[in-house]
Order: sequence, then structure tokens, then C-alpha cells
Amino acid sequence: MPYCTRCGHQTQAQDAFCGNCGAHQGIATGSGAPPPITPDPFAGFSPRAAAILCYIPVIGWIAAIIVLASRKFKENHLIRFHAFQGLYLFAAWLVVDWVIGPIVRALPGHAHPTEVLLHALLFAVSIFMMVKASHDEAYVLPIIGELAQRSAIEH
Repeated sequence: MPYCTRCGHQTQAQDAFCGNCGAHQGIATGSGAPPPITPDPFAGFSPRAAAILCYIPVIGWIAAIIVLASRKFKENHLIRFHAFQGLYLFAAWLVVDWVIGPIVRALPGHAHPTEVLLHALLFAVSIFMMVKASHDEAYVLPIIGELAQRSAIEH
């Protein structure tokens, strides 16, 4: 006797749905139950919301990676562009933190506001890009925007 693929309740071979939980019962082929369908984390998100999330300062890289891995946005080059540009913007933030910051702090007379100014600039660019993404605009930032365009086109 077959069992429900979701709750394990005993079902009949001809049942299309489980009588216990109501889950659709696929027709088993050869090796048993059909493989489970992995949910798409961005299935309920609009493309605009996904693009905006990619630019959240410091943590937007997480959303960008999920967007790039999402089946929903696989063919949407605009959203992929925003995801790649958000990742490259985060990489710029890391360069300021890990490369420029230590160099500036090592200079004599630690009164250099360079690191703070660069972080403020990157924060402002992130906010600017969230506004552009909310208007469905693909604003290409210098250097990283061009890289993002090339990356979005390649699969």
C-alpha cells in the first residue's frame, strides 16, 4: 500500500490527494516517491523588492546570493544585474574595511578621516541604488556596474 509523501498516512494507489493532510500524491515512478520539490526562497517576492534587498548596506550580499541562486530570477537580467552590482558594492565595502582602513590607521597622525568618508560614500551609494532599484532603473555604477552588466549576461 502507498503512503502520503508529506505526512506518511496510508493512501490508496488511485488517490490523487491524501485523505489526512490533503497533499497532492504524485504517481510513483520506478524507484518510489517523486523527489521533493525545493522551495524557491524568492517565489513570493516581486522583482523590485528582490532588487532593493540586494543593496542593503553590509547584509545585502545575502539577498544577492539568494537572488542569483533563485529559479524565479534566472532569466531576469535586470534583477541579476542588481544582485551582481550589490555584491560588488559589498566587495568595495570589504576593501575599505580590510585594505584601506588598516593602511590609513598605520599612517602617523591618525587624524585621517579617509576610512569614515569612504564608508559614508558607500552607504550613500547603497541608498541611492535602493532608490534606483525601487524605480526599476538599471543605473550602472562606474567600474563595478560594468562588471555587473557582464556578469548578469553570463550564466
